[in-house]
Amino acid sequence: MLLTVIALSALLPSLHPAPRTSALLPASAARTHSPLAVAAVTRPSTAPIYQSSETPKVLGGLVIGTRQLVVVTGASSGLGLAAAKALAKTGKYYVICAVRDTKKMDQVAKEVGMKSSDYTAMKLELASLKSVRDFVVNLKAFKAIRPLNHLICNAAVYLPADPIPRFTDDGFEMSVGVNHLGHFLLANLLVDDMKKAKNARVCIVGSITGNTNTIGGGLVYPRANLGDLAGLEAPGAEMVDGGKFDGAKAYKDSKVLNMMTVRELHRRYHESTGITFASMYPGCIAETNLFREKRQWFRQLFPLFMKYVTGGYVSEDEAGERLAQVIDDSRCAKSGVYWSWNGNAQQVGALKMKKGETGKYGWEVQGAGGAGGDLFENAFSNDVLDDQKARIMWDRSVELTGL
Repeated sequence: MLLTVIALSALLPSLHPAPRTSALLPASAARTHSPLAVAAVTRPSTAPIYQSSETPKVLGGLVIGTRQLVVVTGASSGLGLAAAKALAKTGKYYVICAVRDTKKMDQVAKEVGMKSSDYTAMKLELASLKSVRDFVVNLKAFKAIRPLNHLICNAAVYLPADPIPRFTDDGFEMSVGVNHLGHFLLANLLVDDMKKAKNARVCIVGSITGNTNTIGGGLVYPRANLGDLAGLEAPGAEMVDGGKFDGAKAYKDSKVLNMMTVRELHRRYHESTGITFASMYPGCIAETNLFREKRQWFRQLFPLFMKYVTGGYVSEDEAGERLAQVIDDSRCAKSGVYWSWNGNAQQVGALKMKKGETGKYGWEVQGAGGAGGDLFENAFSNDVLDDQKARIMWDRSVELTGL
């Protein structure tokens, strides 16, 4: 166990590599409709990230047919692409690929064998609240009166090498702005539409790194810690807890916020709408583009470490099938749940006491991922289960996004 923790400290993406120079993206608060975005944000003002909206696509009903309609954010690479492909190949779903670059989406769709009749690429820049709102308008124009069946909030940024923070168009640190606030606004804007669909589901992808009740999230520093949520009081904060910027921690904090959001969506909307809200951890996709900011040596060694030391390695295709399963599997109809799989993983997860076939009790690793295995209902960490803090998070996120 000790050797595993030491190895994780050297390899896991939650730790800092040596700082590298990073361009500071804009915090152009005055350009947005958000009521708090006019707050003083002393950041350099440059060209906005989101510069033009997309011409709405219409008459989508002609191509959707009788298939269920599902939106997948970040569908042009990694987990999102694999999930979109897995859903499309069932023949039961028409996928709206919500991406920053629609031309790139069309190119990669061809490369992975997705038919043009199975998806539509729509522009979504989660680093802009205006873009989120424009996307919702365009989505409604495309699908007309039919409701949206499912939403997968998958897109994320991970910036562990940045010595200084990047900021969204609305003045939020990039990790919290994209991973949390963009998806928070998107999900809330679509709830009223989705409640018209039968058996609608929303899945916001979580992470073992944000769950402090696991080895990967609890023993590998920096740990997720939201503090008193001072960084959600107004635009301009570098971290959710109000502290100094730490790229690895910013990602972990955003994942805690994602999982908190799932529980609050469930608490506020499940009973009245019938929508299923869930989070999931697909296992460690050690070769994903999420690690593109890491050094080359890390990108080469980390997959080997996860395959041969921890057993926690999962391919992009298998992870995508797991994410699709949360939408498609009848067993995943339960709301307010954090789904995980326990395949070949041996050393990165939560230790649980379990009764064996001989009647004796012993320790078993759960929630660590790994190829193979089957899904089970995992446990949220105490941080995620803090209902008082979750309500504060919700109220402040509502203000920041202009809801």
